[in-house]
Amino acid sequence: MTFDAIIVIIVLLFLVISLYKEIVGPTMTFIIAVIVLGMTHVLDPSEIIDGFSNEQIAIIIMLLLLGDIYRRTSVLDIFFDWIFKGAKTMKSFTARMMLIVAPMSAFLNNTPLVALMMPYVHTGAQRHKASVSKLMIPLSFAAILGGCTTLIGTSTNLIVNGLVTDQKIIPNLPELNIFDFTAVGLPMLIIGIIYLLTVGQKLLPDNKSVIDKIPDISREYIVEGRIKGNSSLIGKTIAEAGLRNLEGLFLFEILRENIRITAVPNDTILLEEDILLFTGNTKAIADFVKSRKGIEIPSVGMFSRKKNTEVLEIVISHNSSLKGKTLKEVNFRAKFDATAIAIHRNGETIAGKIGSVELKPGDAVLLLAGTYFEDRYKDTTDFYLISRIKEFRRLGFARTTLLVGGTVAVILLSAIGLIKLFNGLLVLLAALVLFKVTRPKDLIKSVDYDLILIIALSLALGTAMIKTGVADMFAHAIISVFKPLGTIGILAGIYLITAVLAAFITNKAAVAVIFPVSLTLALSLKADVMPFILVVAYAAAANFMTPIGYQTNLMVYGPGGYKFKDFLRVGTPLTIIYMVVTITILSLIYF
Repeated sequence: MTFDAIIVIIVLLFLVISLYKEIVGPTMTFIIAVIVLGMTHVLDPSEIIDGFSNEQIAIIIMLLLLGDIYRRTSVLDIFFDWIFKGAKTMKSFTARMMLIVAPMSAFLNNTPLVALMMPYVHTGAQRHKASVSKLMIPLSFAAILGGCTTLIGTSTNLIVNGLVTDQKIIPNLPELNIFDFTAVGLPMLIIGIIYLLTVGQKLLPDNKSVIDKIPDISREYIVEGRIKGNSSLIGKTIAEAGLRNLEGLFLFEILRENIRITAVPNDTILLEEDILLFTGNTKAIADFVKSRKGIEIPSVGMFSRKKNTEVLEIVISHNSSLKGKTLKEVNFRAKFDATAIAIHRNGETIAGKIGSVELKPGDAVLLLAGTYFEDRYKDTTDFYLISRIKEFRRLGFARTTLLVGGTVAVILLSAIGLIKLFNGLLVLLAALVLFKVTRPKDLIKSVDYDLILIIALSLALGTAMIKTGVADMFAHAIISVFKPLGTIGILAGIYLITAVLAAFITNKAAVAVIFPVSLTLALSLKADVMPFILVVAYAAAANFMTPIGYQTNLMVYGPGGYKFKDFLRVGTPLTIIYMVVTITILSLIYF
């Protein structure tokens, strides 16, 4: 064993221990590992930075940016609201999510699907008052399970097919067909979803993400709604209108001409011009501003028709020129391009016409702000911005068509090989900026620099393992152990070493190392070559054990608030199940 190989093994041990124990954090762990490889001349500078120019990293970044655009514009909310409206429990929501993502991943690139679903999954966790860590790993694993069912479901399968056509070991080997992977992939998709809904749910951590760990300091506001003349709610009871079980909002009073209805009964019939008084927190009111049907918020009025708005929370400063004045008197809407929804004062909530309330220092005001608010409030000391609650962007038909149609076109065209995914995404993002679907500064804010570093440096680590022969050494050592067990034993050995290598040096590098070894073994055993090809593909693509082994795992690593060992705990049993099912089905079909 060479000195360089020993250094690589030591670095791998440090990497696994540090990531498992969370000694210095994932990003710093990779930085230290690669610095050691560079200082010992195992890797030269060009090999270290080569990962930053990798096409796959750029694709992942662009897909995450695209997913953030969808989150900001809320284009998918209507579709997902329809899909998930019947999900009354967290388990039901998780099942529906996986049953949507997995089949779609069989025919579409799973990375953009996960990128698009992540913001909505986070919202789903909030709605069901659950930790997002219970959803993010199932999201990633469902995409992986679906991708393993067809040739085009994952780039790993396509790479294996490319190696089949390029190899020289066995002449005239035919290309793989699109459904050659389905015999194992489809049963495992079903088994995998059942596992994640049962055993997996118990193994998943209930830790909070960074956002969830922030103490809940949300104030309770009273917001006023009015039944419009053309409202579909007229003549319905409170229960029939669905106003009794609103998430985060409570209907506590109805004002009807000179009548005040308190402790509102469920059988109260709604009439035109009824004033409904709700109490709720900032997030619930923000959702109400966007999704109300048949209920008008008088203080908002025509302001809700603006294309780009945002619900914000401000506090009136002690030296404010607004002190003792009403919002109407200072012409707040015209001055700041914002209108008040509700006011909260020193533990008490204020109802009535918002524009007529005299403001006091310390008042918290919930605003619906327009495009120009950002520029206008910066130079004022009249109030301070406390938090940004929710953003709404109404794109219009043309821009929505560009966003949704462009995304579908890029994914489909790249799937059938007419364009490269990198080029398609680049053109799409440029078009979205050009036609003002998004803004350059919003794209810059969305870049996850830690994710870029981890992926790029993990590629450098894979280069070191291949360059020093450590990967090849591990492969042959494992194969030699399993060889006495016969053909099925060798298939298990190939699966095991491929899965382990894929978990730490990326699935593409693992395939490059193990594929020729697998073909050589098939030739020496005079066995059918197909199971030896497929076992490499399954083991590399069905990558559940580490966050660095597969792109979608990395994507959910941070947002889910996970630790390295969470993937080992949940993913290792699923990997073993996948290996057993793969070997069993391949043996029944080919031996």
